[in-house]
Amino acid sequence: MSSRVDGPLKVTGRAEYGADHTFPGLVHGYVVLSTIAHGEIDTMDVTAAKGAPGVIGVYTPFDPLELRTPTTPFMGETWVPLQDKEVTYYGQPIGFVVAETYEQARDAAMLVEVSYLTRPARTSLQEGLASAEDAPESRGVPSALAVLAEGVESIEDALAESPVVVEATYTTAPQHHAAMEPHSAVAVWGPEGLTVHSGNQGSNLQAAELAMALGAEPSEVHAVNPFVGGAFGGKGRTSTPAFLAAAAARVLGRPVKAVLSREQVFTATAGRAATVQKIALGAEHDGTLNALRHDSWCSTPMDRSFVEPTSHGTSREWYATRNLAISQKMVPLNIPPTTFMRAPGEAPGSFALESAIDELAVTLGMDPIELRQRNNSTAPPGKDLQWSSKHLDECFRIGAARFGWAERAPQGRTDGDWLVGMGTATAMFPALRFPATVGITLLPDDTAVVATSGADPGTGLLTVLSLVGGESLDIPSDRVLPRLGDSALPPGGMSGGSTATASTGTAIMVAAASAIDELLALASAPGAPFDGMDVSYADGRVLAGDRTMSFGELLRALDRPSLSVTGSSAPGEELTKHSFSSFGAQFCEVRVHKWTREIRVSRMLGVFDAGRIINPVAARSQILGGMIWGVSAALHEGLEVEENGRLANGDLASYLIPVNADVPEVDVHFVEYPDTLHNSVGAKGLGEIGIVGMAAAVANAVHNATGIRVRHIPILIEDLLDES
Repeated sequence: MSSRVDGPLKVTGRAEYGADHTFPGLVHGYVVLSTIAHGEIDTMDVTAAKGAPGVIGVYTPFDPLELRTPTTPFMGETWVPLQDKEVTYYGQPIGFVVAETYEQARDAAMLVEVSYLTRPARTSLQEGLASAEDAPESRGVPSALAVLAEGVESIEDALAESPVVVEATYTTAPQHHAAMEPHSAVAVWGPEGLTVHSGNQGSNLQAAELAMALGAEPSEVHAVNPFVGGAFGGKGRTSTPAFLAAAAARVLGRPVKAVLSREQVFTATAGRAATVQKIALGAEHDGTLNALRHDSWCSTPMDRSFVEPTSHGTSREWYATRNLAISQKMVPLNIPPTTFMRAPGEAPGSFALESAIDELAVTLGMDPIELRQRNNSTAPPGKDLQWSSKHLDECFRIGAARFGWAERAPQGRTDGDWLVGMGTATAMFPALRFPATVGITLLPDDTAVVATSGADPGTGLLTVLSLVGGESLDIPSDRVLPRLGDSALPPGGMSGGSTATASTGTAIMVAAASAIDELLALASAPGAPFDGMDVSYADGRVLAGDRTMSFGELLRALDRPSLSVTGSSAPGEELTKHSFSSFGAQFCEVRVHKWTREIRVSRMLGVFDAGRIINPVAARSQILGGMIWGVSAALHEGLEVEENGRLANGDLASYLIPVNADVPEVDVHFVEYPDTLHNSVGAKGLGEIGIVGMAAAVANAVHNATGIRVRHIPILIEDLLDES
């Protein structure tokens, strides 16, 4: 078997993504976007658009496609387009044109004339800080939380009593997922209902949202997504193309394809919020943390649908301190929606916290690794539940040796015209599980189908089904036929939160045990080949004394076409006994040109404690991608919102992301300690931890090289210019 089951299909072009599907009579839809950030649509003149060649339907809030707002326990409310005339951000979907060809739909959409009743727009996070609102509860924690030592009345008192205090404000720019596959959908109605082909992170979740939005029975909606071209949280909710294509296909009685252009993706889908974070650290001269205060503000759209939990995702758990205070506020703005993005909370939160820790180390004259190890937590502050397993110190020890940390000079070094510096940072991300169900079907040809509705947006879940399925059934993995990305399969939950392997893998083990039990019962039943005998199972075979049959031979002997079972898993009582997380140590070397101030990352290393590694090749790829994204956040990515709410760089020509020339040598290493307290497989999540801490490691390395502390990302050349 190749290291990835889906690899040959993808590199040969045989993998079909959502927009690749075509059907007889297919027509194309194009989304019309608003050109103001705040106000109300006064009129929409669609006369010219309706008369354009090939046009068969034009839909607006004045003549909308019928859609209801879906609400699910997991995602809450999901906004649906065209249902009112209110405009809350620039680039909001306000119309949909359907024509015989994509070009006809696009050209006709340009003919729609819109007039607005414009209102002032709020687009600046900094200007909105004074009117910020308390964020809702996050991760079971209220918007503000204080854990104080006995006799300490406030976090300010704890800071005042600390011999050394470091206090600073850090900011992070809004970002966009920029997945390779733009959001799209192909919707087909038939006698049994609706089928939608669309890249998303959970077909059963999309099917549920579409059923509610369309007022259809859940059994009438079939969502299919075997291949997803990247997601990172941006395809968790049902997209505008899916809602509109499904509704239009029902009205027109023809299949409808809707694909967002790259520019449209930047506003018609959600991204990461901007943040402002104020951190204060109080410590003894030996580096022991006495107090940690982390106050955070983030942008949120006007519907307040998502908050970036920066302080709750980092300072709540990362370091041992007797006095902790965190708060989270949100600033509603007329901006495109925000949502989950790889390590939501931890990615921007770690930039602030790990930069502050580095600043404290500099102030103390202490090695940054020594400071982190001195304050290593055995449990989140204020909680009695210790980590199920934590080998972060080992990650730092191994990382320091592999990276040559002992050669780091406190003020960096020079290499010709280049200033060279090293930086490090902690990485942590919760080890979670979602409810998941897996079906296993044993077949007469001695193969087994392992199936779940969960998605594989590049994470390698398809390969996990093969590997864990083969191991659990005690057969070679190349005899396992993995199936996923179809709402007709057993519900696998969302592929997000770094949960897929732990959630699905555990369900596979449950299903496999059930399949083996049922197989043995069949084998020893009256009239069966092992009638009345004591039977066992090994290597894909039923055993009794010196007799043996493969499960396929047994099914053929019984004239059975298959044996099918399901197995389910969900978080349980382990949550009352331990805290769970993955851990890592990030290292970075940068080179800053002495005269031009060009920044180049020259080396990167990440050492991670993520439990058992099921597929080392895929695991390394996941981590490598996250680390590169961390560099991108530090040096490249940042949406620029103009005063009128328009994105100044809403395309891949001006929204900077790394290319091959920007990516240096990357070293990834795992310390492998299976965590069976977390789940039976022993694996912990690693899809997101690779990005956590890396932006801070870059910024810390830049400071080490130049002596200039930059407290915002992305870091620009202008930030490093000598003002003298």
